[in-house]
Amino acid sequence: SMARTDSHVALLFPGQGSQTADMRESVERWRPDLLELARAEVSDDLFERAGDGTRWAQPAIFCAALAGYEQLKDRYEAGLMAGHSLGEITALVAADALDAPDGLRLVAARGRLMDEASEGGMLAVRVRERAPIEEVAAETGLAIANDNAPDQLVLSGAFGALDRAEELLHERKVRAKRLPVGGAFHSPLMEPAIEPFREIVEAVEFREPRVPVYSCVTAQPFEDVPEQLVAALNHPVRVTDVLRALQER
Repeated sequence: SMARTDSHVALLFPGQGSQTADMRESVERWRPDLLELARAEVSDDLFERAGDGTRWAQPAIFCAALAGYEQLKDRYEAGLMAGHSLGEITALVAADALDAPDGLRLVAARGRLMDEASEGGMLAVRVRERAPIEEVAAETGLAIANDNAPDQLVLSGAFGALDRAEELLHERKVRAKRLPVGGAFHSPLMEPAIEPFREIVEAVEFREPRVPVYSCVTAQPFEDVPEQLVAALNHPVRVTDVLRALQER
């Protein structure tokens, strides 16, 4: 029997960087339908290649997270959902706002377009105070791409700007680490991906989500799903604000 909706339970769906070695087995066991689709949509080896780049990582993590949801959904009837970056699309599928094949199509296209869009990279920064990091971002022209936690921001942009930011942060005794990603995600450098992604998003049929799903762009429940999914490509991922909003609920 289905548990009733518990407004105190939120389900969070992971983003890139959370890939694990057992994802394929999990999908094979819990969502074998997605395995065939992922092969057709992306490649035979997307799970093996999840560490190689965003075009494989995004659809692999999407499938694995839906397999995880399949295991949890009869035990927890969550009243709220959210996800980190690509995870918000997974959350929308779990909330019945779109079908899994459409979700996979979106995520596969998103991974491919983000991969193609960008020269540049990302820098994870350990935060004690935000002001010096915001100054360095402004001075180097980098975007604050992810606000992941009170103590972690990620800067995104061109390689030269990242090099300069590393020097400036080092001078300020701020710890920073280059991320193994192939692009300046969630920054203005994602612009080339916007229109081709918009076309794909506009071909998908969306419904009202069954429960509120939070957008990482607004840190509020999704309102205009297509518009906000497109905006997510070149806007900051506001995870800290999303978690604060969930806590307030």
